[in-house]
Amino acid sequence: MYLPAHFAEPNIEELHRIVRDHPLGLLVRQGPAGLEADHLPFLLDAGSGPQGALCAHVARANPIWREVNEGDAVLVVFRGVQGYISPNWYPAKQETHRFVPTWNYEVVHAHGTIHVHDDEKFVRGVVARLTHRHEADQPRPWKMGDAPADYLASQLGHIVGIEIRLTRLEGKRKLNQNHEPRNREGAIQGLQSTGHGDLAQAMRSSLAGGNPG
Repeated sequence: MYLPAHFAEPNIEELHRIVRDHPLGLLVRQGPAGLEADHLPFLLDAGSGPQGALCAHVARANPIWREVNEGDAVLVVFRGVQGYISPNWYPAKQETHRFVPTWNYEVVHAHGTIHVHDDEKFVRGVVARLTHRHEADQPRPWKMGDAPADYLASQLGHIVGIEIRLTRLEGKRKLNQNHEPRNREGAIQGLQSTGHGDLAQAMRSSLAGGNPG
């Protein structure tokens, strides 16, 4: 990933936040016919191993778990907030017109090794933790115990567990850090006026040296 120093995000807690807030990762691997990509919701286990781990599950019909070798190197990409930035939002544009459009975004590249877990205990644990996290804001959160035991066992038999043991996290937050403050504030106001409040908040928090979480 092209990573100018002013866009690099070295804070591990900030990288973990982006992964947790945007858990649908793009898993990139080398397949029999070349590069393959799968979109999977991941669970971050920050305390697993020196760098942490990502856990997910795939359909048994998905060939990924048969095609990978134990410990193969893989990449998982997580994209945070993102959006188009118009040069019309920069006050300085009206003075010089020497500005062009750009795209702001947050992204995390998680490098690691892939490990397959074709056992019910692992899969059951992943499903339980995923649903616990993503059902938390529901009025009556769904839990695995809500489903009949035989039905649940049948469904769990149709999926296989995936673990990515992380070796390196690389983060980029491109939020107009290379622009003067008045232009950044103009972009923030432009984003807010067009319904992109999440990106505007990320930009504002980066100005203050904090994070939007």
